[in-house]
Amino acid sequence: MNDVQTQDDLYIIVSEFYKKLFADERISYIFTEVIPVHEKLEEHLQILVKFWSQAILGTGGYFNNLTQIHLDVDIKSHLSKELFDIWLHHFETAINENFAGTNCERMKNMAHNLSTIMQIKIAQQRA
Repeated sequence: MNDVQTQDDLYIIVSEFYKKLFADERISYIFTEVIPVHEKLEEHLQILVKFWSQAILGTGGYFNNLTQIHLDVDIKSHLSKELFDIWLHHFETAINENFAGTNCERMKNMAHNLSTIMQIKIAQQRA
């Protein structure tokens, strides 16, 4: 398998990732009821491609506040450690099923770091 090298590669990952999220009833409600991503899925996927492209390929173009977005979602419906674990599992699976290499490992490491940071920020917000 090839490593992630282009935004098209990243699109494959985020698209497969969201298929897994929507199919998993333990977490799908976050993306259909809490924040109805399914209504503007293509737009959302393009935002995620920009995020990962900036982080992994150095392309720039992502300007949203990732932390605040998740804090806002947590106010609507608590984002528990279990939900983050499910998210990480599906994300890693989407990568591993399609690609392998240094950039893939960087993405997985970054996802784990982001998960930890978000959980800390959520705990601080709830304190």
